[in-house]
Amino acid sequence: MRAHATFFSVSVGALTAFATAQRSGEVDVDAILARLTLEQKLGQITLIPIGEPQNIPDKDRNSIVGNWQEAARTGRVGAMYGANTAAYTNEIQRAAFEESEHGIPLIIGNDIIHGYRTIFPIPLASSGSFDLELMQSLTRAAAVESRAAGTHWTFAPMVDIARDPRWGRASEGAGEDPWFGAKVAAARVKGFQGEGLDRPDAVAATAKHFAAYGAAVGGRDYDTTDMSEQTLREIHLRPFKAAVEAGTATLMTSFNDINGVPASGNSFLLQNILREEWNFDGFVTSDYTSINEMIPHGFARDLQHAGILALEAGCDVDLTGRVYQSQLTEAVEKGLISEATIDKSVRRVLEMKKRLGLFENPYGDEDTEAKVTLSDEHRALARKAAAESVVLLKNTDDLLPLDGTRGTIAVIGPLADSKRDSLGTWAGMGRAEDAVTALEGLQNAVDGARIVYAEGCKPDGDDRSGFQAAIALARSADVVLLFVGETEIMTGEANSRADLTLPGVQRELFEAIAETGTPVVAMLSTGRPIVVPEVEEKADAVMSVWHLGVEHGNGIADVVFGDVNPGAKLTMSWPRAIGQIPVYYARKNTGRPYRPNTRFVNRYRDMTMEPLYPFGYGLSYTTFELSGLDVASPEIGTRGVATVKATVTNTGDRAGSEVVQLYIHDRVATLVQPLRKLRGFEKVTLEAGESKEVTFELGTEELAIWNGEMDWVVEPGTFGVYVSTSSKGGLEGEFEVVERGTNGKMWGEN
Repeated sequence: MRAHATFFSVSVGALTAFATAQRSGEVDVDAILARLTLEQKLGQITLIPIGEPQNIPDKDRNSIVGNWQEAARTGRVGAMYGANTAAYTNEIQRAAFEESEHGIPLIIGNDIIHGYRTIFPIPLASSGSFDLELMQSLTRAAAVESRAAGTHWTFAPMVDIARDPRWGRASEGAGEDPWFGAKVAAARVKGFQGEGLDRPDAVAATAKHFAAYGAAVGGRDYDTTDMSEQTLREIHLRPFKAAVEAGTATLMTSFNDINGVPASGNSFLLQNILREEWNFDGFVTSDYTSINEMIPHGFARDLQHAGILALEAGCDVDLTGRVYQSQLTEAVEKGLISEATIDKSVRRVLEMKKRLGLFENPYGDEDTEAKVTLSDEHRALARKAAAESVVLLKNTDDLLPLDGTRGTIAVIGPLADSKRDSLGTWAGMGRAEDAVTALEGLQNAVDGARIVYAEGCKPDGDDRSGFQAAIALARSADVVLLFVGETEIMTGEANSRADLTLPGVQRELFEAIAETGTPVVAMLSTGRPIVVPEVEEKADAVMSVWHLGVEHGNGIADVVFGDVNPGAKLTMSWPRAIGQIPVYYARKNTGRPYRPNTRFVNRYRDMTMEPLYPFGYGLSYTTFELSGLDVASPEIGTRGVATVKATVTNTGDRAGSEVVQLYIHDRVATLVQPLRKLRGFEKVTLEAGESKEVTFELGTEELAIWNGEMDWVVEPGTFGVYVSTSSKGGLEGEFEVVERGTNGKMWGEN
């Protein structure tokens, strides 16, 4: 590891009286700050990666760990990431907390994206549960395991809006809708941070990547973004604002530039919006070397210029790049940046350490770690989340659920028995051996049925040598479960894909199995929407089973055999073809909207504009019917609240869950509005024949838009209302927003 820092020495040994005072709860951040040298201040805003203990060769361990301890002991670093286990993090922490001049603890961060050791479904998958309480419980469990192991800070949740499935990091978020994404962002932040940051089961959350990272041109990771301020605020900032309102401790900047200004040096984002408008009081970290990368962006001349731009813009912490540490001492000496500017960021970091209770106890707890890590309770939660994340996309003639007591079930495909791919991208400290594969889960679940297995082909490449065995197996079976899709390494960061069809020869395998005449259930194991119109056409049933974590296989089996009735929905639209991308439901109308059999209208010449599967779509083993739409007030004031009611009935023969969704359309506005915007949802579980009335309220938060003057306002006019089970179809009504309500008074007046 190359060192960029200026080295300096301090006397070490027993804690000073001042440092000792910090242990008793007398933490005075300003007093600590006043005692730090400039180099030590820069150390506090430097975050460096350190190796995981299992990856350090025994012969190098003492020297490598010793170097990290020395950096902590001398104050050259204030934060580290990549360490795991309480024993290891405590070993590093002790040098900072007990052997340094000022006794300032390290804040230790990690990428806890969808679990620490207990890996849950990828975030895109769990968002499809439409169960905010469940999503919060997943980040809560991750926090419990993380903090016990000595991690205080997670680089999650990712709250970027993703409308281009070519972008690999779509797997880390909550999909395409900003209103829904805001709800999910708040739930996940609350789960990580629990009832208080200073509690021994909480970690500081990081809302990332600020901002518009999901709008990268062409779906290419790290690429540029360019958009109006209205689009930025309406679509991409909304989840971040919700995360801030939920109390997120930190934010992370994005790699991209926004309208020509890289996020890590963007004062409009980091100062004007985040601090002045939203009153954010935590700290902001760069992403991995994103400060350094302002040079190839063409925004900074050199590292020193980049460091000055980033810190003055409001990027408090330098992740990995060591720009602040190596460049800003000289910059202060030359008068290029003030030490007072550095102090602002250092104070924010120290305040966060205080809020986390690290001055009292920064250590992991080995006993708690052993108790909670991969516990039975967490595995049960992982299994529940896995089953509730499976989306049923097609089920011809009620082929599913299968009977596990008889017959022969052929399990085929390159993703049926892969432990690593079951975990998915960014699997934290997860281990492949912890995972239950789909094949294992199905084998565990059957009670009399016979399971036979063939891989068929590899996930990628052109080897077809396994086709014949797979075809023969399919012909001998009563039904085929065919697991195709993406490996975990095909998704996530730096894994944008230009071709979203089934990789390698998987499509050929599917076609060959479909031609056998045996009923085929296509099990799509992916990290994002992919392009599979041939699967929709030829498979008898289709499920999106994503990458579901350690209980991947058991969760799938629970759904396949009907122990759990699928109730999840898609939170990203699935395109029919690459050429449709970006495809999302909340599109605006044009002056020439689509009409059939008309040439000069908004259309494709060669296919429909409709996605293969739309946002909010997902089937069940039972059926539901909506009725009785009631818009309680046909007219409300601009500060009023519209109440919308509808009844949902389970018209099938088994219990199940339906997500009732409410959409609106501001039909005439000062800026053209999308034809539909999600503004409410309720997940309802009903017994066969049971009905329930659901109620939604539409107030300022749901009806307001950013107008041309960049004011957040509710405009008078007619609003269409749609209550449905996806972003298509449903019950329709409307109401009017006027300057005054029907009683002649503004809402809120007596």
